[in-house]
Amino acid sequence: MGARMSQMVLACIAIVVALDYGEVILAPIFLGVCIGLMFSPLAGRIERYGVPTWLSALAIVLTFLILILAIGMGLSVPLAAWVERAPAIWESLRLQVADWRSLFDSFQGLQKQLSDTMGQATALTVKVDDTSAVQSVVSLGPTIVAELLIFLASIYFFVATRDRFRIAVLSMCFTRRMRWRFAHFFRDVEVLISRYLATITVINIGLGVVVALALWAIGMPSPLLWGVLAILLNFVIYIGPALMTVILLSVSLALYNNAFDILLAPGIYLALHAVESNFITHQVLGATMTMNPFAVFLALAFWIWLWGPIGGFIAVPSLLILYALARNIIPSKI
Repeated sequence: MGARMSQMVLACIAIVVALDYGEVILAPIFLGVCIGLMFSPLAGRIERYGVPTWLSALAIVLTFLILILAIGMGLSVPLAAWVERAPAIWESLRLQVADWRSLFDSFQGLQKQLSDTMGQATALTVKVDDTSAVQSVVSLGPTIVAELLIFLASIYFFVATRDRFRIAVLSMCFTRRMRWRFAHFFRDVEVLISRYLATITVINIGLGVVVALALWAIGMPSPLLWGVLAILLNFVIYIGPALMTVILLSVSLALYNNAFDILLAPGIYLALHAVESNFITHQVLGATMTMNPFAVFLALAFWIWLWGPIGGFIAVPSLLILYALARNIIPSKI
């Protein structure tokens, strides 16, 4: 029993190491499969009209590519404006942080007095880094292009060959019951992931529209940019909204001096996100799609540690696949 457990642990470690080393290739493939599962029902509807699978897959890839290009072109102008203002914003943030040095110095002095009183020689050093955080990303260009091509190719080949892949797997099952289990597994994976991703996409678009309108109403510059960021970051639950809040807070710190104005934009976003996550998403997805928050947190921690933002996106779909696997493949005593 102990030897078998050791083998299982070593196998898990080997899988994690392989996933880590193969990130450049495996991450866009996994992401492409998730997007392919999302669009599989649409491809099935197209194919009912006699359209061949390769053409339906090509139509989905082109639609997705056009959507990416449209978002990029729509955001290019406001994003370029903020990139030009980045040095000024960074300088403003640096000055804001410099104003807080007196508070840090006071805290350090208090800590020193406490250390002297308690006979400790250790002192807490608070340092404000004035160096710029902007780094060159030119070297990442070829890698990003390669990952994008692998991602689009994965969507195409998965959608175009999904039925043949399913038939090939079922043909390798030796018993009728095993074929039944795997057939239901494939069905549940497609239904669960496509329903989850499609629903979350619609909800995120609604959230982004409301966020953009709310920030436009309070006079926040480039509300469309923040709305699109809210859509994209909300796909990574927990981490994405936290990052969006930090971004809005940083921009507000650079633009305003009044505490109310600084906290207004991130406060509005947090309020809207709270309504979306606690009421709308839960009601729309229903109890059947509700997952254990701790399991979601563990999946997020693991996949973000392993693959970064892509891992954060596929964390919940990976849980849905495990759920379908446990429900259909693992033998039941009942």
